[in-house]
Amino acid sequence: MARARVITALLAALLIAGATDPALAQTYPVKPITIVVPFAPGGGNDIMARLLGQHMGRTLGQQFVIENRPGAAGSVGARVVAKATPDGYTLLVGHSGVFGVVPSLYAPNAGFDPRKDFAPIGLIAWFTQILAVHPSVAVHTTRDLIALAKAQPGKINYATAGVGSGSHISTELLSSMADIKLTHVPYRGSGAAQADLLGGHVQMAIQSVPPIIGPIRSGQLRAIAVTGLTRSPTLPEVPTIAESGLPGYDAVIHYGMVAPAGTPRAIIDRLNAALNDALKADDVRARIADEGGEALIGTPEQQSADIDAEETKWGALVRKLGMKPE
Repeated sequence: MARARVITALLAALLIAGATDPALAQTYPVKPITIVVPFAPGGGNDIMARLLGQHMGRTLGQQFVIENRPGAAGSVGARVVAKATPDGYTLLVGHSGVFGVVPSLYAPNAGFDPRKDFAPIGLIAWFTQILAVHPSVAVHTTRDLIALAKAQPGKINYATAGVGSGSHISTELLSSMADIKLTHVPYRGSGAAQADLLGGHVQMAIQSVPPIIGPIRSGQLRAIAVTGLTRSPTLPEVPTIAESGLPGYDAVIHYGMVAPAGTPRAIIDRLNAALNDALKADDVRARIADEGGEALIGTPEQQSADIDAEETKWGALVRKLGMKPE
């Protein structure tokens, strides 16, 4: 019996050694890899996952399968990956909402800890957003908006894609920093929110670039500012919120790729190299730019630091405002 226990222990040690051996990366992957997207098809996470999956699949010689697992602001898909076998065959593409907002919004039942339950692979890109108003609203700058909101507390309605969405937390950050009161009108998705903004039923919204750029260029909406610390190449004439009335404001959306915690470092390094190669491709960089973003090529450690910073920033805001899921 004692000898059997010794043999079992030795076998376990050999398996662990094999899992951490760099030689493992030379054979990985031997089967298709699944990227879980914690939102419905067609959104930013889905677009990035499919685009990167094609390139990474060619680099690694295996098919990347996209699996959409929407629900609870991204927490359903995130939980799936957090609980998956850490063998490099189940990955997650998520953004600041998943890693930074959901853990506090759904606390204590989020079902995952972004710092402990994932092995970062690398950042993908950051994406700016646009603060826009209906033309009937007599504001042209962030300063104008803040002044109007102070003069008429709660009178300005803003549309979002739902509680905890990027549009919601970005607007609440603006309200908090400017010490103004805006009225939140949540919708089930950005499409419905934009429809009511175009119709003048709500006065303003912060939205990602692709769905809102057309109405801005046609004059149906007025762009007031962008949410990053630098201007967007898509709308270089539009100032940032920080430079036009609210210094220090920064609300860009960060996207990244992770694996379950415990995934061997040799596999993480192989995936990071394939991801960075994909992000250097002209078509990938062009698509990211079209979406209002910029590719971020880096290390797993940089993404780990980013997840920590995003959860610290947005988690504090969620708790301060007492946000609760719908």
